[in-house]
Amino acid sequence: MAAPDPRIEFFNHHAPTWDTYGPPHAQILARLDALRPRLDLRPRLDVLEVGCGTGQVTAWLVRCVHPGRVTAVDFSPAMLELARQRGVAAEFIGADVCRDDLGQARFDVVLCLHSFPHFRDQAAALERFARALRAAGRLIILHLDNWRAINAFHDHVGGAVAGDHLPDPTTLTRMLHQVRLDVVELIDEPDLFCLSARRAAVTTPGPMTGPRTAAGS
Repeated sequence: MAAPDPRIEFFNHHAPTWDTYGPPHAQILARLDALRPRLDLRPRLDVLEVGCGTGQVTAWLVRCVHPGRVTAVDFSPAMLELARQRGVAAEFIGADVCRDDLGQARFDVVLCLHSFPHFRDQAAALERFARALRAAGRLIILHLDNWRAINAFHDHVGGAVAGDHLPDPTTLTRMLHQVRLDVVELIDEPDLFCLSARRAAVTTPGPMTGPRTAAGS
């Protein structure tokens, strides 16, 4: 049997004080509200929140998609216990997304907010996300900072999360294509990394045609 992921104990240890780290909660929610049109989180969507931690943003997600469903997963039991104590109308599940089945075509959106670097097998996680998405479903990888700053921060923190990096945009795009997810938008700005990818359409082979240009010629 594989050894336990040391990140689990890292997050269990920090769970009691987790909400004191980083920007104030109200500031995070204000930024998410501003990003909501870009994220296209609408009523009636079913969302999988991956790496929900202590549930800081789960209630916000519930408000965005109600009467849709939010399923929030994390591999840290201590984090999940604190998330459940918030009394949010979401389903909280202990799961390791690099190993555990997330279901087949269950969700309209899979959201990884500040969590993707911590997946020890990112390719395996992406395979599970792709299977869990419905037709035309979307994967959103979101950080309220840029790619270089995210990776530098994790190197500075050290411990079990040292070296937990967000792949560079070119590598991440290639990984997504391997699981039939097409990048719709990728933003890497000073205070934002936002990637949105959609399940690739399954097309029926037809007559061969030449490539179309942007003008359709």
